[in-house]
Amino acid sequence: MPAARPRRLPALLLLLLLLLLQLLSGRAAAEGDGSLRPAGGGAAGGRPRSASPPMCTGQTEIKETFKYINTVVSCLVFVLGIIGNSTLLRIIYKNKCMRNGPNILIASLALGDLLHIIIDIPINVYKLLAEDWPFGVEMCKLVPFIQKASVGITVLSLCALSIDRYRAVASWSRIKGIGVPKWTAVEIVLIWVISVILAVPEAIAFDMITMEYRGKDLRICLLHPTQKTSFMMFYKQAKDWWLFSFYFCLPLAITAFFYTLMTCEMLRKKSGMQIALNDHLKQRREVAKTVFCLVLVFALCWLPLHLSRILKLTIYDQKDPNRCELLSFFLVMDYIGINMASLNSCINPIALYLVSKRFQNCFKCWSCLPCFHYWLPEKVTGAEST
Repeated sequence: MPAARPRRLPALLLLLLLLLLQLLSGRAAAEGDGSLRPAGGGAAGGRPRSASPPMCTGQTEIKETFKYINTVVSCLVFVLGIIGNSTLLRIIYKNKCMRNGPNILIASLALGDLLHIIIDIPINVYKLLAEDWPFGVEMCKLVPFIQKASVGITVLSLCALSIDRYRAVASWSRIKGIGVPKWTAVEIVLIWVISVILAVPEAIAFDMITMEYRGKDLRICLLHPTQKTSFMMFYKQAKDWWLFSFYFCLPLAITAFFYTLMTCEMLRKKSGMQIALNDHLKQRREVAKTVFCLVLVFALCWLPLHLSRILKLTIYDQKDPNRCELLSFFLVMDYIGINMASLNSCINPIALYLVSKRFQNCFKCWSCLPCFHYWLPEKVTGAEST
């Protein structure tokens, strides 16, 4: 039987070669491909990794494409937002005929948008292009805080405007002079205080971490994956549902409810209305139409982003090996939603110009003359100016 040994030699060499190839491939997989890792080490204790589906590779191309699209949109929002919102604030401040409850709420909304545009957008554009975060922990917490407070001011201001329109229509005989009602001043203070309080968890949740990327330490500002308290862990898990319910569904539900009541009130009192109040009624209808337009613009701007986040929470499975196409779709939808949401910060002055005759007149002559009472009788002009 000694003659059989040479025949076994090629088989043994082939087996050793296969074992060597398997060992080399395992080592290459362990070394990785330059992906982000926390600086200072890899898996603790060298424990074997659990089986996971293959990584999706299409996100890098999508991110690179939308990096330039987001930059262009952000620059457009920055220019239009500063011009439009500052002009809107100047119109309301300079013209006494525009200082009333609804317009002061609109001015509050414009001021919140202006703060977000001036502080957040330039920093976000730099972060998008440079990837590294050089602004420190304080700015890392301040930027999302201001962004969330600005959205809160928008949401609560739209709710207050919808309620105000119902109250105005429900009391036909209430004709006010020029000025800001005390209740409106209280409303604005409450809107800003509540918006700031609700934005505090966002500042707590965001933090800076240092990641190793292609041999370099990269500073990143993000929603920290590990939170220090049980409340913040709950906030991190429920954040998308909270944003969808409070910052999107709430203003739409309140607007739908009070505009339904307002329509019923108008139909009920239409036959018994005094002819002397017809012009005043037309003006209040115009204001109601303007507020409804602002709510509609808000809904259209924020719907893609919220829809993307909620769909990802409900139907996306991270363990599914065929998840990459769905993940790419959600990523594209998320970037589109971010751009649409940022447009909301600059589009309100444009919407007011297109819908409201009074604002249209004031936008045209803001640089030279105060707005004139050109389309309503003098007796009722100061009542509701929008």
